[in-house]
Amino acid sequence: MKNFTYYPGCTLRTKAKELDRCARVCAEILGINLEEPADWQCCGGAYTTAKDEIATKLSAVRVLNSAKEAGNPLITVCSACHNVIKQTNYDISHDDEMCGKVNRYLGLSENYSGETIVYHYLEMLRDVIGFENLAKQVKKPLKGVKIAPYYGCLLLRPKKALAMDDPENPSIMENFIKAIGGTPVVYAQRNECCGAYTIFEDKNQAVERSAKIAESAREMGADMIITACPLCMYNLKKNSGCDIPVRYFTEVLAEALGVEEVGNEQ
Repeated sequence: MKNFTYYPGCTLRTKAKELDRCARVCAEILGINLEEPADWQCCGGAYTTAKDEIATKLSAVRVLNSAKEAGNPLITVCSACHNVIKQTNYDISHDDEMCGKVNRYLGLSENYSGETIVYHYLEMLRDVIGFENLAKQVKKPLKGVKIAPYYGCLLLRPKKALAMDDPENPSIMENFIKAIGGTPVVYAQRNECCGAYTIFEDKNQAVERSAKIAESAREMGADMIITACPLCMYNLKKNSGCDIPVRYFTEVLAEALGVEEVGNEQ
């Protein structure tokens, strides 16, 4: 078993329970031990780019430091949590002034300077398990199912800090789909924003954006859309006006690995 410190984030405790449950079950099947840190806090949901704004980054640093103290890499599954934590880690590693301020605020016994390696769950499947090895453990391949991966804007950007894939021409989710036996659908809107953060001020913009994404996937023959983001899941289901099923990538992974009673988030 390989140990990871696992940061679920608060949405996986409420609206995105299947994203979390399936991630945990599949990790166990794949020989990955997820160790949730004690007393973690919400990551904040969005990364503040102001250099002199430190307070909202402290919860991310705490969980990064918890992983460091445990001697583990850190793994996340929610796109928003991953974005916040990975950007925080990058800035701590590259900005001495910010690093100094954060450590003075927290008063840690040993300064945290960005030592923890941060993985998204998809990166773990690609870089730790390996998609070829994942394919060997598939019990119920999704043969004939055309799956449209939806990256959204948080999973890949900013490129330098997240360093996960090419934000303009990504392949990690397509290769994941191939590994579980499905057929990936490449479509124009797969890495465009769904408008989720605009919904409180301009719902029409969110409706327009999510509808374009769903229609783009439909035009290319998709049977379903998969995502890693609870915000995107909500927006595509509630505001797109499209009847294509939308599921978390961990749900289809669990199905392919033979997990019984895989739910479908509403």
